[in-house]
Amino acid sequence: MPIEILMPALSPTMEEGTLAKWLVKEGDAVASGDLLAEIETDKATMEFEAVDEGIIGKLLVAEGTENVAVNSAIAVLLEDGESSSEVDAAPSAPASPAPAAEAATSSPAKSATLASSPASAPPAAADKAAEGVRIFATPLARKLAAQNNVDLTRLSGSGPRGRIVKADIEAAGSAVSADRTVASMASAASTSGAASAPQSANFETISKLYAERAYEEISLDRMRKTIAARLTEAKQTVPHFYLRRDVMLDNLLGFRGEMNAALAERDVKLSVNDFVIKACALALTTVPTANAIWAGDRILQFTPADIAVAVAIDGGLITPVLKDADQKSLSVLSTEMKDLATRAKGRKLAPDEYQGGSFAISNLGMFGIDNFDAVINPPHGAILAVGAGKKKPVVTASGELGVATVMSLTLSVDHRVIDGALGAELLNVIVKNLENPMAMLA
Repeated sequence: MPIEILMPALSPTMEEGTLAKWLVKEGDAVASGDLLAEIETDKATMEFEAVDEGIIGKLLVAEGTENVAVNSAIAVLLEDGESSSEVDAAPSAPASPAPAAEAATSSPAKSATLASSPASAPPAAADKAAEGVRIFATPLARKLAAQNNVDLTRLSGSGPRGRIVKADIEAAGSAVSADRTVASMASAASTSGAASAPQSANFETISKLYAERAYEEISLDRMRKTIAARLTEAKQTVPHFYLRRDVMLDNLLGFRGEMNAALAERDVKLSVNDFVIKACALALTTVPTANAIWAGDRILQFTPADIAVAVAIDGGLITPVLKDADQKSLSVLSTEMKDLATRAKGRKLAPDEYQGGSFAISNLGMFGIDNFDAVINPPHGAILAVGAGKKKPVVTASGELGVATVMSLTLSVDHRVIDGALGAELLNVIVKNLENPMAMLA
């Protein structure tokens, strides 16, 4: 019987993706392990492979199709002795969505296709509305609908076979928000005679305010939508507070120069950021209670120091994770970071390479920024914002006026996980490590 090849979940949180490119065509024979397609998520483009052998009977989803739901059929595989005429006879009922964690591949580099016997059960997230009409929605969509008071009976799903998905709930929520905003503006206008621009509204409402001005409308890609949603969530739900310190970099710069001269024959060149990564990793082991994240109703405190580092890529940002950074040498950290950054810019990272970590670093010093406040990337407990090192007048330990290379650090902290005194202790250890770089090698 023909086998449906299903859209794989490339990460535990993936609900949908873009089928960027088919690597096979109808009629091709494939074996287990053969590459079938490239799937694009908000962070990466990944290849996935066949788990069964057979003939590609039909490609159900065209290249470039966006918002393909996880576990929806994307192709049909014919087994030995079957013909393409049997494809149309194959059951076409939507597959029940499996938990994303089960669907995700165990391989760090590739995701396997989830090919199985055609499902005959109705969607798992199906209830009956008051009118007796059956509603099909994903579990996440149903949860978001309940949280945002969205009536599922009034929505038309954009998912496979009309299933209501996360994007439908978000769109409905935006519309409700816009309606409330417009109503509020109308009320204000009736009492004051004037209305100001809404702080939160949909495109139709906002565009009317600028109807007579020239502008270019730029559609959001999957990455930008995800960044917008996550940063909004972070600022609304994570109680940030900020700690600031200056670092005297002269000792580090001199030590770095000596190390780079010694490492030149190995083609290794350490950056200041490599030292920052090492300093933060060691600080998390020195202050272990700060090596923690918020997990809803409890705190998870870690033994390894896994450091996420923000990398700017076309259209957005991604944070590759350097695992066990406290145990690695500066040269190893430097080599790994360069590799991760290169593959991140090509959107070739596997999910386990950019998910996780308890602490993050964002360095804008290379762009000439003196200092800034970074937004915590949940569920991380803190993020360190690194500014540029610049020559400044300072008062030396002997009380004399001198000149030193000074770098500004700002630690954004989740107050649910790390209190003020603990955050201060962590930042002080980071500064101590950077101002005494040789000690980091001990």
